[in-house]
Amino acid sequence: MELRDMLEKVRTGEVSVGEAERYFARKPFEDMGYAKLDTQREIRSGYPEVVYCSGKADGHLLRIFETLYRENGEVLGTRATKEQYELVRKSIPEISYDEISRILKIERPDREQGGLIAVCTAGTADIPVAEEAAQTAEYFGNRVERIYDVGVSGIHRLLAKVDAIRSANCVVAVAGMEGALASVIGGLVERPVIAVPTSVGYGANMGGLSALLTMINSCANGIAVVNIDNGYGAGYMASQINRLAMRGGMK
Repeated sequence: MELRDMLEKVRTGEVSVGEAERYFARKPFEDMGYAKLDTQREIRSGYPEVVYCSGKADGHLLRIFETLYRENGEVLGTRATKEQYELVRKSIPEISYDEISRILKIERPDREQGGLIAVCTAGTADIPVAEEAAQTAEYFGNRVERIYDVGVSGIHRLLAKVDAIRSANCVVAVAGMEGALASVIGGLVERPVIAVPTSVGYGANMGGLSALLTMINSCANGIAVVNIDNGYGAGYMASQINRLAMRGGMK
């Protein structure tokens, strides 16, 4: 919850002054020895801390999820395995897991979604990364339109969806192979484009490096690039852009 949101809830009477005082008096971080959880991140940045699940010891992951859920009433974890889901589910039965995006999460039931972000992929093999971006954005309170399999090898598929893409406040373009999708979209829309190179492709793709180089060398304007396969980073950045757009009175 943002500082502004909490103050507004106090003003309208939804939250008492005492409840708000306890919220703002929380410790700046929870020191667990092996981890220091940033319990005030949402107050500072507008979004709570997210858990990168890959490589974490089972006991550490479980305690981190339990603590963040207790503090925030919600948790988002990225790059989780099915085994990690089963582990956390024993303690938090409400937790959900998506095998495509590998996102492990429990959301607030009253989460409102606003604005619009378009998430596009060049091919279906790019969908796991795109879903990480899309579900991250949805978790942070954004509406998302998915426009998948519109790569440049059949550009008529993309052109058929231009109006839908242009209606978004921000566009996420996810592509492997040569990574040309972001440049094409950048030349068609007036909104910011976040390019996500993926590791999809044959040998000369070099694990996504060729797509990354294409995207950072794009001649189209208004394109920012995140790291290879970094759907979460794209979803987060898109959420920030969409939030600014909504504050400015855009849809």
